[in-house]
Amino acid sequence: MADTIFGKITRGEIPVDFVYEDDHCVAINDINPQAPVHILVIPRKPISRLVDATTEDQVLLGHLLMAVGNITRQLGVDEGFRVVINNGEGGGQTVFHLHLHILAGRTMAEGELSQGIQ
Repeated sequence: MADTIFGKITRGEIPVDFVYEDDHCVAINDINPQAPVHILVIPRKPISRLVDATTEDQVLLGHLLMAVGNITRQLGVDEGFRVVINNGEGGGQTVFHLHLHILAGRTMAEGELSQGIQ
């Protein structure tokens, strides 16, 4: 896997303010937010795409979802949010380091696709 901006962020090579941080992942505000709250949850382990995860990554993938719960409670948006994972170019992924988008702070319409989320 090629190094990405998210790899540099998780290693501390690019300074950012973390919304959340633990041994397995970090969370940052998206620089191009698609909702009033738009957080990226990034695993420290570099995995290019969701489909590239292996059975060894099961615990990490579960941990990322638990982190989403912690982050949304911390931000007070746990009563309504959306989690998006883009997979591959055709799925809108532009940074090839697995990451989850947390979108909150506005009503998400049923059937609404989160266009432009990268």
